[in-house]
This record gives sequence, C-alpha cells and structure tokens, in this order.
Amino acid sequence: MPMSIWPRLSSRLAVITVSAALLPMAGCVTKEAAIDAAPVVAPVSQPNDDLRRIPPPSEKTVVAVYDYEDLTGQFKERENVQSLSRAVTQGGAAMLIQALQDAGERRWFTVLERKELDDLLKERQIVTEMRRLYRNETQIDASVIPPLLHANIIIEGGIIGYDTNIMTGGAGAGFLGITGDTKYIQDVVTVTLRAVSTKTGEVLSTITVRKAVASYSLQGGAFRYVKLNHLLQAEVGVTYNEPKQIAVQSAIEKAVEALIVEGSELGIWSFQDKQAGQAYIDAYRTEEYGDRLTAAAQNVPPPATRDAASTVQTVPAAAPQVTQRVIRGPVRQPATTGVTTQPSRQQNLRQLPGVPGNAPIQRQIQEQAPRQLPPAPAPNEGAVGSNEPREKTTRVAASVT
Repeated sequence: MPMSIWPRLSSRLAVITVSAALLPMAGCVTKEAAIDAAPVVAPVSQPNDDLRRIPPPSEKTVVAVYDYEDLTGQFKERENVQSLSRAVTQGGAAMLIQALQDAGERRWFTVLERKELDDLLKERQIVTEMRRLYRNETQIDASVIPPLLHANIIIEGGIIGYDTNIMTGGAGAGFLGITGDTKYIQDVVTVTLRAVSTKTGEVLSTITVRKAVASYSLQGGAFRYVKLNHLLQAEVGVTYNEPKQIAVQSAIEKAVEALIVEGSELGIWSFQDKQAGQAYIDAYRTEEYGDRLTAAAQNVPPPATRDAASTVQTVPAAAPQVTQRVIRGPVRQPATTGVTTQPSRQQNLRQLPGVPGNAPIQRQIQEQAPRQLPPAPAPNEGAVGSNEPREKTTRVAASVT
C-alpha cells in the first residue's frame, strides 16, 4: 500500500472514532440512556436517623420559622476565576422546616408557615372576598376560615460560614511502571440555630454546629513494556465530592437535635419518659464536652421567660343570636290624623318672623285644604259695598217704579 494513503486513512479513522463516541450522547437528548438514574426519595441519613429516634416529648410545641438565610456571602471558587453562583444552598428554611418535622417522627414540633406568609394571607383574603360578594357575608364564619395559629417560640438562625480548602493532602506510589495515588480536600460549613421567645424577646437557647465537607479522588495507572515492542498503558480513577446541600442539611438536623436537648435542660420543654430523656441528655453532654464537663455546665440556670413554650390560641367569638317574632293574622294599618308630620326643614317654604318653627307646616296644610265660600247675606243686610240697610234700598226701588 502506498505511503500516501496512510494520512487519508488516519483522518477517516479519527472521524469514525469521534462519531462512535458521540453517538450515545446524542441519544440521551430524546430518551433515557442506560446510565441515567431514576429519581428516588431522599434516603434517611445518619444525622436524620438520630433526629428521628429522639424520645417523645410530654407535649407538642408550636414554633414558627420565617427564614434561614445564607450569611456567608461567598461564591463558588474555581482554580482560576470565581463564579457568580453561591457556595452554599439558599434553601435553608425548607431544610429547617423538614428537620423540625422529622424530630421524634413529628412528635416534637408543630411548625407554622411564615416563610411565604403573604401567599397565605392572600388566599384567605380571596375566600373572604368571594363570600362577601356572592353570599353577602360581612362576618365570616369561623368554620370556614378559623383563626391562624401563633407560636410563642420563633426558630431563627442561618448559615454563618463556609471555608474551603481547610485541609488538603494526598499519597501515591509506583513500581515498575504501575502507579497509584489519592488526593483529598476538606471544607467546613458552619450553621447556627436559636430559639427566641415571642413573649419577651429573650433568646432562650443558641446552637452552633460545624460539618466537614470531604472531597477525594483515587487514581491508578500502568505504563510498561510487557514484550519487545509491546507497550501496556492503562489508567483508572474515581472522584467523589460531597454535595454541599447534603452537608448543610446534616448540620441543620444536628442543630435541631442539640436544640431539643438543651431546651429540655433549660425547662423550655420536657421528655415524656424522664429516664430516657436523662440518658439522652447525658450522652449529648459527653459528645459536646468530652472530658471538659464541669459542675456549672451540669446545672444550667433557666431562662427569665417562664412557660416560654405554652401558647394560648385565639378562639373565635360566638356569633350573635338574632331572634325574630312572627305576627300571624291581619296587619293593622296605623290611623291617619289631620296633621301631617313634615321634616323640620322644608324647601320653598317661607318662614315668617316671630312665628314658631312649625307655623310654615300648618300654613301649608291650610293652603292645601279646600277653600270655603262666605255665608249668604242676611235679609236685613245691605248690599255689598253699601252701608245702608237692605230694607231701605228695597223701598226706594218700589217708589220709583
């Protein structure tokens, strides 16, 4: 085969190889590939399992969560540039609400929605407005829209730190062309959680939790001649980066567990089983203090707010009772009188000076009444306009005749 054909064959082989590599990727656009994983419900992790196994309380506590912000202000870092995406998740409030609900398998807290309170109030306003327009209801029945629950404890806090490259390292070895190495990077995320009393504004308890975020990689390879003019070259490796949101969620769940234990120590709430609760508190103290546990730490003074977790909810007032009396039989019409009552001020009526205020009304009634003719003249009465008697006028007329 001539040597001039080799460049053409090499280029065609390169095109065929690239096309064969890109063909499976093109199929992923329209249908699922063999390597695609199906969605699954988030499994229970070790911190979440510890939170669910907390002994039950004596009674549920109503708490409110407004927000759980990212207070780090950091963006993702790359090797050369810094991207504009956040370093940690912005969904801390959703994680905190789920952790509070998972505590003791939903036996510890009743969580109130305050993150999207505007949407809740708008929806209740829609119901109120519709019933006012279509049912003429000025006061909505409490069975339709009962009063909102309110909490005496607000759970607040945030993600206060995310430090990258706290620890880096690695190890490697090679022999006769066969090598292997490993590298790891460790970051740290820090969260804080506190319980605030709505009665007095006192901060009842504060918790700080740190969680390490690990990333590592393992690589191996071989590069050697097995025979003359026979070269063996192979590489293999795996890299794992712990998701940041899972690390933040685990830290929040640990903070909720610690808040429950410290709250029971302070008398904010209590365990239903005293012995199981005390054993759980002792295990927590050993984990937190280790060999630094002092007598003062075992006898913590309670907060100034008494009965901080007790809540008196709003009870709607009873609707007023309206009684109606039904009159059976013919209805009597009120008797009419000659004098008609008119308003005190009438238009187009003349007010005479020195006359009482009701005089124009009586005058109007008199003008509306039918006019009476004057009486007939008497036999001895003179003519109209004459001062002489009627009898004299008659005699004069007779004599002339």
